[in-house]
Parts: sequence; C-alpha cells; structure tokens
Amino acid sequence: MAKIIDGKLLSQEIKQQLKARTAALLKKGKTVTLAVIMAGENPASAIYVKNKVAACQEIGIKSLSYHFNAGDDEEKVAELIKTLNADVNIDGILVQLPLPQGMNEPRLLSLISPEKDADGFHSVNAGNLFLGRPCVPACTPAGIISLIKSTGQKIAGKNAVVIGRSNIVGKPVAMLLLAENATVTICHSRTADIASFTKNADILVVAVGKDRFISGEMIKKGAIVIDVGMNRVDGKLYGDVDFPSAEKVASYITPVPGGVGPMTIVMLMENTISEAEHKLIK
Repeated sequence: MAKIIDGKLLSQEIKQQLKARTAALLKKGKTVTLAVIMAGENPASAIYVKNKVAACQEIGIKSLSYHFNAGDDEEKVAELIKTLNADVNIDGILVQLPLPQGMNEPRLLSLISPEKDADGFHSVNAGNLFLGRPCVPACTPAGIISLIKSTGQKIAGKNAVVIGRSNIVGKPVAMLLLAENATVTICHSRTADIASFTKNADILVVAVGKDRFISGEMIKKGAIVIDVGMNRVDGKLYGDVDFPSAEKVASYITPVPGGVGPMTIVMLMENTISEAEHKLIK
C-alpha cells in the first residue's frame, strides 16, 4: 500500500520557512508585496485568488487585488501591468488564468516583467528553464519536485514519465526533472500505447485533466505517482489517477485534493519572496 505524500503538511512546513524569510526582509525595511489581477467572474478563479490572498496573509506578504469585468477593455489590464512593473514596491505580479474570452492571454502575460513574474509563465523564464539558467520556475512544477523530494527518494537516474505537455505543467516539470538528472519521457494525446511507457516509470506525473485516466494496472510497482488532476464529476472531485487501484501498486502517491494544490500556492509565495530578496541583493 502506497504512502500518502501529504501536500498540506509539506506546504505548512514550507510556510514556516517563508514566514521567517518575510520577517527577515521586514527587519531590513522591505515589505514583500504581491499584486493579483483577476478578470471576469470565473467561480473557480475567485476561489483560487481567495486562497492565494489568505496564504499571503498567513506568511506576512502584502497582497493587492485588482478585479476587472469580463467586458472591460484589455488595454486597461495592460496599463495596470505596466504600472505595477514600474512600481518598485511590487515584488510579484500574478494574472489569474483563465482570462475572459476576448482578452489576449499570451500578450498580457508577456507584459509582466520577468523579474516580477510570480507564476513563472513569462517566455523569458520558460526559456531560461529550458536552457538551465536561473529563472522563476512555474509554481505547480516546482511544487511537484518538492513533493517528490519529500519522499526521500532520489530523482537522479530514475525513469520519469510525464503525461501531458501543457506550458503550465507538462513541459516545465519535464525540464525540472531533467535538471534533477532523471531520464524523462513526455506522453500526450497522440502517444500510442501510453501504458507501455507508464509501466516503466519510476516517477509518474499525470496532468491531463481527465478523471481517473491512469489506473493501477498502468503503474509500475513501487513507482512515485504525482496526480495533478482536479476533475469534478457529479459533485465529487477526482484526480487524473484512479486512486484506489493506484494506491495498491505505487510506493508513494499524492491525494486529490490535498496533494499538488497546496504546493502550487506555497511555491507562488516562494517565488514572490525570492524576487524581493533578489532586489535587496542588487
């Protein structure tokens, strides 16, 4: 039976470290500040923003929230981002996704200064990650690496399989696993016989957005399984992995909820604090 990788517990441990770092910055006269921009009335986005603001308060980060209506001019959002870029007191900027239809998501994300890109989505940060240079890492992938390391198992030399090739999770987590010296395979919707890859994975990261897509019979005995999925079906929340069958085969597995989700938020805090610390060094 697999051991549960408790994302809530790990995130709380990291939050204690982050509290100490924000307190140290405050002693030096620096208040860490995160600006959060939301557009539209997406209920899930509203919950995510609420959770992020709550995490800021817990850690000691000042949060500034800006809300636009779905029908607002994109240029208003663009001008706000430019203003926040120029504000020396702002350390991190987050644009909550998805944006309403009609707003140019890639364009608005590209306007954020790479040094203030708290989510790690800017092309400069993505490019530096690919090149193995210092960067602001995407939050969910960074959280996934922390979850894997919390097991005490080595990543180097292991076969890692990533299911999904999104710019938000799949691609960046593959790069981070490569940086940890894993041998990485990316599978996606066009991959033939996905099970032939997953059965050889020492580390399996599943981020496809399809509930219970991976079953226990597709998992190598003793594998570490990270389930990124959050799928609501008939009022219940399911991951991309069929937990009951996977739990019998894996050595470690993340639950849904309570696995990757809490780590994504805490990595956002980590990125914002790191950006504030870099300012003082400069």
